[in-house]
Amino acid sequence: MSYSDSQIWTIIIVLGIGTFLIRFSFLGLIGDRKMPDWVLRHLRYTPVAILPGLVAPLVLWPQATDGNPDPARLAAACATIIVGYVTKGVVRAMLAGAVTLYALQYLLG
Repeated sequence: MSYSDSQIWTIIIVLGIGTFLIRFSFLGLIGDRKMPDWVLRHLRYTPVAILPGLVAPLVLWPQATDGNPDPARLAAACATIIVGYVTKGVVRAMLAGAVTLYALQYLLG
């Protein structure tokens, strides 16, 4: 299916307005009010739920290897999980994963 330039711009503008309204409804309308404890408790799990969904496809089906699992990426993901679990530090976990990935890519060619 081919879209015209005006259709593409209409889609972009509508999606931009929709995204703004979703964020404004949460931040602009209730951002200055105290939220219930149960909402705050659930919001703590948002990054934990979203990050694996963003990272898992890059680890399991990386575009750089035409969708084939790569030992370097799998090892980097494992190193990230282990360091994150042990140290409870996000930055340390990311650094451990990055160092593992680049070291194994260098060693494995």
